[in-house]
Amino acid sequence: MSDIWSEHPPLDGARVRLDPLTAAHAPGLLAAADDPENIFRWSNAVIRDPTEAESFVRSAVDDPDRQPYAVIDKDTGAVVGSTSYYLLEPEHRKLTIGHTWLSTTVQRTHVNTEAKLLLLRRAFGDLRAVRVEWHTDEFNTRSRDALARLGAHHEGMLRKHRRRRDGSWRTTALFSMTDDEWPAARVRLEARLNR
Repeated sequence: MSDIWSEHPPLDGARVRLDPLTAAHAPGLLAAADDPENIFRWSNAVIRDPTEAESFVRSAVDDPDRQPYAVIDKDTGAVVGSTSYYLLEPEHRKLTIGHTWLSTTVQRTHVNTEAKLLLLRRAFGDLRAVRVEWHTDEFNTRSRDALARLGAHHEGMLRKHRRRRDGSWRTTALFSMTDDEWPAARVRLEARLNR
C-alpha cells in the first residue's frame, strides 16, 4: 500500500470525530450498542457484553485489510458507534466503506451524515480515490435507502457473496460512488449538515 493509503489518521469534523479504533474504545462501544438485536441485525458482529466489545475491537484492529474508527459525538464526547475503510486497493485507487453501526440515540441525526462526509472527503481528497464502494445485505432496506440518499449508485447484486452470522448465504447489494460524482454528493451532504 502506498504510504498515504496505509496511514490511519483521526478525522475531525464540526460535531463528529472519527478516532482510529483502540481497545480503550471497547467500553464506549458497549454503551453505544443500546439495542444489539436491531443494531447488529445485518452484521456478523454483535456487542452485548464486555467480552464481545473487546472481541469486536480486536477483530477490527487485527484485520490487515481494514482501518476501523470509533465514531465520537463531539457534542457529548461519547463513543456512538463504529465505521471503517476496508478492501483498500491503492493500485486501483478504490476502497470500501462499511462495518458501520450507530447507537439508536444518534441514528437519523447529523452523526452518520458527517461521518460519511469525513470518510468521503479523505477518500476523494487526500487519497485521490476514483471509486468508493459499499456492501449491504439485500434485505437491509434502511441501509440501501441511506446509500441512495447519499448519492451512491446501486450497481447490482453479488449472489452468495458473504456468510451471515446464522450460516446462511447473503446476497450483497453493491453501491458505489466515483470521483466524478463526489462534488455533487459533497454539496448535498454539506447542505444536509447545515439544515
